[in-house]
Amino acid sequence: MNLRIAEIFGPTIQGEGALIGEPTVFVRAGSCDFRCVWCDSLHAVDSAFRDTWQVMDTAAVWKQVRHLSGGKPLTVSISGGNPAIQNFGPLISLGKAEGYRFACETQGSVCQPWFADLDTLVLSPKPPSSGETMNWAKFEDCLKAAGTEPETVMKIVIFDDNDYAWAKAIAEKYPQLPLFLQPGNPDVDPEQPVDLTIATSRLGWLIEKVTSDGWFTPRVLPQLHVLVWGNQRGV
Repeated sequence: MNLRIAEIFGPTIQGEGALIGEPTVFVRAGSCDFRCVWCDSLHAVDSAFRDTWQVMDTAAVWKQVRHLSGGKPLTVSISGGNPAIQNFGPLISLGKAEGYRFACETQGSVCQPWFADLDTLVLSPKPPSSGETMNWAKFEDCLKAAGTEPETVMKIVIFDDNDYAWAKAIAEKYPQLPLFLQPGNPDVDPEQPVDLTIATSRLGWLIEKVTSDGWFTPRVLPQLHVLVWGNQRGV
């Protein structure tokens, strides 16, 4: 089973969402069926970077994960791009046999049977500011594919008032999914430092929005890795 891999790195901490702060090795898949205008991982999305992706068989990917983790079972996060385009089922099977835990983040546009083998599935539907349109039938197919085995949560990035209103409507549609909100990061150039004043003010803006609305269902979190390392790759 060959996989297109943009990068494998860690251990570091998970920087966002339900597993924020958890020691993690990341397996970032190459290629995506979306092209969000504010994407912060274009090196794993844009076909212009395909020459930098490695075609690796499952055993080689797992060997690299084990090497990075020192053979100590921890969480492996499968991200992208959209990792659901590829078959990570055999990798998950190898890792779980050795006590590793697996998380995956995807927008919910492609479902896979291996979702049911995950420990955590993060569905991150893209709001209007992304320039993409969600197919909710496919999103629900992802929920069905996951079933009851993984902890399935929803994470939504918020850039503006329109995104915020959209997120509230989606949360009402899927009340069974624990919800995590994070302010969008407009500074996506890995060569440029992140303006922490802007980053923290956007976080403050989102916190004020939910508290003034009395909307206490979601958890509001920063992109912790951005606050610490900016947009550097591989951390």
